[in-house]
Amino acid sequence: MATFTYEARDAQGKMQKGTLEANSDEEAIGRLKSQSLYPTSVREQKVKKSSVAEGPAVKKKRGGGIVLFGKVKKKQLTQFTRQLSTLQDAGLPLLRSLQILEGQAKPGALKNVLIDLTDEVQGGASLSEAMAKHPKAFDRLYVKMIAAGEVGGVLDIILQRLAEFMEKAQRLKRQIKGALVYPLVVVFVAVLILVLIMVVIIPQFQAIFEDFGVELPWLTIWLTDTSRWMAGQQPGQVVPGAVIFVGTLIAIPFAWKLIRMAKPGRALTDRLILWTPVIGNVSRKSTVAKFTRTLGTLVSAGVPILEAIRITADTSGNAVFEKALLRVHDAVREGESFAVPLRESKTCEPIVVNMVDVGEETGELDVMLMKIADNYDEEVDVAVKAALSLLEPVMVVAIGGMVGTIVIAMFLPMVAMIESLNGGGL
Repeated sequence: MATFTYEARDAQGKMQKGTLEANSDEEAIGRLKSQSLYPTSVREQKVKKSSVAEGPAVKKKRGGGIVLFGKVKKKQLTQFTRQLSTLQDAGLPLLRSLQILEGQAKPGALKNVLIDLTDEVQGGASLSEAMAKHPKAFDRLYVKMIAAGEVGGVLDIILQRLAEFMEKAQRLKRQIKGALVYPLVVVFVAVLILVLIMVVIIPQFQAIFEDFGVELPWLTIWLTDTSRWMAGQQPGQVVPGAVIFVGTLIAIPFAWKLIRMAKPGRALTDRLILWTPVIGNVSRKSTVAKFTRTLGTLVSAGVPILEAIRITADTSGNAVFEKALLRVHDAVREGESFAVPLRESKTCEPIVVNMVDVGEETGELDVMLMKIADNYDEEVDVAVKAALSLLEPVMVVAIGGMVGTIVIAMFLPMVAMIESLNGGGL
């Protein structure tokens, strides 16, 4: 018979801790429920073996020696959170839930992390303490919410809210990425066609014009010179222009990421994004939706307001909003309201500030923040659709303009050729 330590709530909701003896964790849970206790954690006490008989105790990692931890994908983490929330809501002990999820996880970064979490919890550590050792998998927001759930004895509810938060964030991210696929594909195909025309088609027309000795207009001369540069046929040219052109397009995303690695570069690019027409509107609304949902989730979980604001600032995803939230943090610490510094930052629309102000006055800031997030999620959906509807005709006009310029530049010399042939025939 083994000894189990437990944490459980009684009929009045008060937390009770203690130990009992049972043959299995299922039997321990049954005995607790028969005493009108609702277990939140049941762990078997490990009996330490004698150091004389066994030598010094060594903690071994399961899974064949060294356990490597990589970055867990957001999709996998979201799925794990939802599954753990479901198991906790069903009344299973935390350790048993982790063991189930570890057993069904596929080999990879997540399974390695779950192995370590299970070992740590089985050894007596809390879930938040175990998760804090894996910052690549669980960020500060995640760990703080889990810790709040453990302190309040509402881990199942916190996991459910966290799963909903992550699912909505993933949905918004997929929505924005999906909206960008179509224009990126169109631009990519248009660039390939343009390079093909400049390198293959135009040189053939250029040879015909030279054979007929036609005087070329300035537009055709500019186009043929550009074609020779693209094909690498200009005097003294080493690298074809097509390689430089395509290479520049490929290098732009890498240069953008490199600039954003530095804090000043990130602040500059984030401000530039917010100033960009159409894209800035979508980015601003999505950032407002993200930070209000994050802050609302933290406040509702019982995280202190100052710590919740700082965590929200760190995870806002935009340097402009991060700076504004840090100012809000300093103002709240000095005893001011949340709404005043937020209004002075001019990062949010007046309706957001007014709703935050009402939430503070009524004592339901978390509820109001979640309403703002839901409202802005819908506005992001509308803004993305509006941007797509505007982007399609812009791309059509741009591509049509390029093709039209090429056609006109090639057609003007042909008119002169036809006129010269008709004059020669007369």
